[in-house]
Amino acid sequence: MRYPAAGALGLGVLAATGFQPLGLWPIALLAMGAFAGLLQRARDARQAAWWGWMFGLGHFTFGNSWIATAFTYQANMPAVLGWAAVPLLAAYLALYPALATGAAGRMAGPRGGAVAALALAGCWIVAEWLRSWVFTGYAWNPFAMVLLGPMDRPGLAALAPWMGTYALSGLAVLLAAGLVGVLQARRWIAAGMAGTLLVAGMYWPAGKAEEGRLAVTLVQPGIPQPQVNDARFYDANLLRLMHMSGRIGGADAQGEPRLVLWPESGMADYIEDGYPQRYYDRLTTMGSPAYARALLARAIGPDSLLLTGGQRLAFDNAGRLAGAYNSVLAVDDAGAIRGIYSKAHLVPYGEYLPLRGLLEPLGFSRLVPGSIDFLPGPGPQTLSLGAFGDAGIQICYEIIFSGQVTDDSFRPDYIYTGSNDGWFGAAGPPQHFAQARMRAVEEGLPVLRSTTSGISGIIDARGVVRHMIPTGAMDRIDALVPPAAPPTLFAMLGNVLALAWAGLFLMLAFVASRKSRR
Repeated sequence: MRYPAAGALGLGVLAATGFQPLGLWPIALLAMGAFAGLLQRARDARQAAWWGWMFGLGHFTFGNSWIATAFTYQANMPAVLGWAAVPLLAAYLALYPALATGAAGRMAGPRGGAVAALALAGCWIVAEWLRSWVFTGYAWNPFAMVLLGPMDRPGLAALAPWMGTYALSGLAVLLAAGLVGVLQARRWIAAGMAGTLLVAGMYWPAGKAEEGRLAVTLVQPGIPQPQVNDARFYDANLLRLMHMSGRIGGADAQGEPRLVLWPESGMADYIEDGYPQRYYDRLTTMGSPAYARALLARAIGPDSLLLTGGQRLAFDNAGRLAGAYNSVLAVDDAGAIRGIYSKAHLVPYGEYLPLRGLLEPLGFSRLVPGSIDFLPGPGPQTLSLGAFGDAGIQICYEIIFSGQVTDDSFRPDYIYTGSNDGWFGAAGPPQHFAQARMRAVEEGLPVLRSTTSGISGIIDARGVVRHMIPTGAMDRIDALVPPAAPPTLFAMLGNVLALAWAGLFLMLAFVASRKSRR
């Protein structure tokens, strides 16, 4: 290749085509494998890191292009800034592939083949793990996502319970390097066998599904994004949700316990007691939190419990507004609040403005409307809801963080994740939904996902999509919550397991390098 840095940039773009909504996983693997081959031509670790950065720049710019759309839903900054924000973010995220390729190049040296592939796989795992928490983390689209199968089967992501997502990324890198290696060596029989096994793994049937017992009604109100934060539509949005939430056969019909799920941004009212009255008056015509809760109870009907997204306010000792929480509240059929979860992993520049004192005077603002920042909650929690099971809660962005979605001391029966993906463009919602599927697989827990405008759905513990509402639709799902699987190895060990796989790959690379010197 005459211009290897430009080639790395293009291969990074091609490797991102394996993510949703394109899902071109064969191209993604071939691109990653070709990149692994290209790295073997680097003269030293520094050049390998440079090519890794170029690969990451193309990879993350293309994979995160949906972020530019978010800037069109706010008025405080020019929308064109979104097209600058995407490559700027990619320039930072590309440091992680650079770290992986530089470290792998230093370890493998001039040796190629299995040594280079194993070193790259192990270093890639560590780099993705670092990306998930450094500077609060941005774990969107780990490379493992290209191994997630179609909606009715998990694909090679079925290995995630024994590896974790980041280790699965390393395996994807290893498989890609091996496949391209045998193709370059013109070992056609080996290449054909490897390709056949990959296809079989990606499309292997999921098997017979088990049914659950808890009834659930999952609501997607189909609220257009411009109306979500427009006070003129608050009442209409709430009425739509309430009208869509009654039991089949009538809102007052009785039956077995039923869980009702609303999305992250569906309700603007404050339903907790204790705020100054002006905060209740400024939203809808309800006027009081007790009246609001009574209306919610009536909407869901007897023997039902509602999990809904909502905002909560925080005040300082002087009674001044200090911030807000992005929360999920559990409201029962008597209008009582049975549990609260507040989002812990907030979106920088979306839910809070880092270095506000410095950036706000320069014209920067949050993408989400509001002049106060959201405050972080305590972290993953399980709400014990009696007959409605033990619910693990994750709000929107939180679901993308492998190993950070459940309370280690109290394993839930299912994960409810409410989201508002209406500002995520065309590619963001399917990528977000795919990552929710990956959490279901690696944790062995069903994931119930309700959004304002899609994609909503019910995912079982194998990562199989039982029910789905597409983007833009106004609909509801009435089904049973799939059962949880026994705790997976990953659920018990978390990302320690992924790092152990990294250690194994690096140890094998070291052993192979010693043998190559003899």
